[in-house]
Amino acid sequence: MINIHEKTLQDLEFQTVLQQVSEHCVTPLGNEKALQISPHKTKEELLISLKLTNEYLSSFYNDNRIPNHGFDTITKELKLLRIENTYLEVHALKKIVSISLTVNDIVTYLKKFQEYYPGLSEFASHIEVTKIIIEKIDSIVDRFSDIKDNASTLLFELRQSINKIKGKINASFTTALNMYHNLEYLDDIRESVVDNKRVLAVKAMYRRKVKGAIMGGSKTGSIVYIEPETTLQHSRELNNLEYEEHEEVIRILKEVTNFIRPFLPLLHDYQSFLIDLDVISAKAKYARPMNAILPEFTEDRSMYLRDAYHPLLYLNNLNKQEKTFPQTIELKQNSRIIVISGPNAGGKSITLKTVGLLQVMLQSGILIPVHERSKVCLFDRILSDIGDNQSIENHLSTYSYRLKQMNYFLKKCNKNTLFLIDEFGTGSDPELGGALAETFLEEFYHRDAFGIITTHYSNLKILANELPFMLNANMLFDEKTLEPLFKLIIGQAGSSFTFEVAQKNGIPYSLINRAKKKIERSKVRFDATIAKLQKERSKLEKTGQSLKLNEKKKIEEADKLEEINAKIQKKLENYQELYDSNQRLIYLGQKVNDIAEKYFENKQKRELMDELFKVVQIENSKRKKVSVKQKKAIKAKETQVKQEAEKKVEVIREKKKVAKQKAIETPKPKAILKVGDRVRMEDGRAIGSIDKIEKNKAVVNYGIFTTNVSMDQLELVEAIKK
Repeated sequence: MINIHEKTLQDLEFQTVLQQVSEHCVTPLGNEKALQISPHKTKEELLISLKLTNEYLSSFYNDNRIPNHGFDTITKELKLLRIENTYLEVHALKKIVSISLTVNDIVTYLKKFQEYYPGLSEFASHIEVTKIIIEKIDSIVDRFSDIKDNASTLLFELRQSINKIKGKINASFTTALNMYHNLEYLDDIRESVVDNKRVLAVKAMYRRKVKGAIMGGSKTGSIVYIEPETTLQHSRELNNLEYEEHEEVIRILKEVTNFIRPFLPLLHDYQSFLIDLDVISAKAKYARPMNAILPEFTEDRSMYLRDAYHPLLYLNNLNKQEKTFPQTIELKQNSRIIVISGPNAGGKSITLKTVGLLQVMLQSGILIPVHERSKVCLFDRILSDIGDNQSIENHLSTYSYRLKQMNYFLKKCNKNTLFLIDEFGTGSDPELGGALAETFLEEFYHRDAFGIITTHYSNLKILANELPFMLNANMLFDEKTLEPLFKLIIGQAGSSFTFEVAQKNGIPYSLINRAKKKIERSKVRFDATIAKLQKERSKLEKTGQSLKLNEKKKIEEADKLEEINAKIQKKLENYQELYDSNQRLIYLGQKVNDIAEKYFENKQKRELMDELFKVVQIENSKRKKVSVKQKKAIKAKETQVKQEAEKKVEVIREKKKVAKQKAIETPKPKAILKVGDRVRMEDGRAIGSIDKIEKNKAVVNYGIFTTNVSMDQLELVEAIKK
C-alpha cells in the first residue's frame, strides 16, 4: 500500500505542479479534480493512469486526434433527476443532449481506433453509447430551444387557437384605432405597448369618451393608455389559452424528464468520464512542452534518471528563454544512498528536489521530463525534510523541528522508503549535531532505505566513503572562477570552498588567515584536500571532453589506458583508505592532545576520564563488530598497503638524494636574500616570506606560523619587487 506523507508533497511543491496541470483543463469540474490529484495507492491503478496519459499525449503527434471533450456541467440537472415530480427546463435538456453527443463521439472514436489507443479504449468500454435520450429530446425541442408545436396533439391545437385569437385581437384593435383616430381622440403616437398588449395613446381630455380598460399613462399625464373594449374579451380568451399552453409544456417536460430519469446513472457516468478525460488531457498537455515521457519500470529496486529536469524550473526558464541544466542520478542496491556536498548555490537542493518531485509526479500518474533510457521503480513512502522548518506557531526552533522529523523518519523508514534531507544535521553544534546526524544516517543505511541528502559536514562525507552502499557526490564548480557548472559528479565529496569563496568575495586575506588559525588544522587540511581533488576532477572533466574528439582514432590506446587506469584506481583506493585511516588517527590524536593540555592546566582527573570516555564512546559507536578472521584480513590488507606506500616513498627519497648529490657536485651561486623575498627551505615545499634577517638567520613567515631558519638552508623563490 503506497502512502506518501502530506509534508513531503508540500516540501516538493507538488501543489504548484497540480496548479499548472489544472490550467490545461477545459472544464471547471476537470480543473477541480486536477487540483485533487494525489499519489496512487496501488501499482495497478498507477500503471493504468500513466498509460492513459501517455496514449493521450501520443494523439498530439499523429493524424488521429481525439475528439473535443468540452461539456457544460450537468451537476444541478443530476440532482433534480433524483427528486420526484421535478422537471428539467429546455436549456437543461439541451445540455444533456450535448454531453450525450460528446460522449458518444469519443467512445465510438476510441473503439474505432482501438489499435492506437488500447488503454483509453478499455477505459471508455464501460460507457454505453445510446441515442435514445438524444432522439427523445430532439423530438420535442427545436434548434432554437423552443418546444415544438407537434410535441403533443393538445399543444398543437392550443397554439392554433392562440394564433387565431391573436388575429382577432389585431383586427379589432385596428378597427378601434382607425375610429378614434378619425375622431382625433388619439395623440400623435396613436398607439403603444403595455404589459405585452397593444394599447391606444388617448389624449387625457378624451379618456372618458374611449371605452376600454386604462392600462397606464405618460409621465407628464397628457396621455392615457387604454385597451379598447372590443379587444378585452379576446385578450381574456388569449390569457386562458396561454395558461393552458404553459401547463401543457410543463406536462411535456415532466414526461421527458420521467423518460430520462432511469438514465440517471448513465448520465452520471457520462459526466465522470468527461471529467476524467479532461484531467488526462491536461496531464498530456502539461507533459508536451517539457518533452515528458513514461519511463521503463524496473522489477528490482533501482532507479536511473538520465537528463532529468526539475519541471517547475524548466517551465519557468522556458518562459524566460533561459537554459535549464539536467541531472543524471542513479540509485540501486549497491549505491542506495547519495551524500551531495559542496558550496551553496551550486544546485544541490535543486538536484534533491528534482528526484523527489519527479518520483511523486510519476506515482501520481503524471509523466516526467527525463531521457527515454531512464528507468524507475516505486516506493511505498517518500519522506522529506527540506527548507527552513522553524515553527513560530509551535514555538519550535529549526533543530527541534528537524529532530521531530527525524523521529518520524525512524518510525516509518524501511527498505521501500525514499528519504530526502536537505542540509542534514544543521541547526545545532556542528560537532554534536554532526555526530547525531551520522547516527541517523547509519540507521537509515542499515534499514536498506534509499535516499539523497545534502550536507556540509565532513563526518558524513567520510561515512559515505566508508560504507560500501553509500556514495559521495558533488556539484561541479569551475576551479578558477568558482562559478557553478550545475553538473552532478558521483563518487567524490565536494569541498565547501569556505575560504576560497570568502577570498573571491573580497574578504581580506589577513582575516581569512586568522579564521584558519581558529579551527583544527586537520579539518582545514581535509577540506583543502577535497577542494584540490575537486579542482583536479574539474580539470579532468574538461580533458575528457577534448579526448572524446579523438576517441575513434585511439581505441586501442584507450583499451590499454583503461587497464592501467584500473590498476592505478585500485592503488588510489588503497591509498585513500590509508589516508582516511591516518586522518582519523590524527583527529583522535588532536582530541587526546587537547584533553591532555586541559588536564595539564586544571589537574581534574574525573573530567579527564569523562572526556576520554566520551571520545572512546563516540568512536566505538562508529565501529562495526567483525570476527577475528575478518580483523586479520583487514590488518593484512592495511600492512600490505603501508608497505607499498613505504616502498614508493623510499624510491622518491632515493631520487631526491641523487638529485641533491648532483646539485652539490655542481653548486649554483647562492642568491643574496633580502627582507620581503619569497623563499623555501632546500628540502621543503612550503613557501614563506622573510620578515627579518639577524646574524645569518632569517625569520620566515608561512602565514599560519613563523620560524627561525639559517640563511644557508634557504633558497630564493621570488625576489621582492622594487
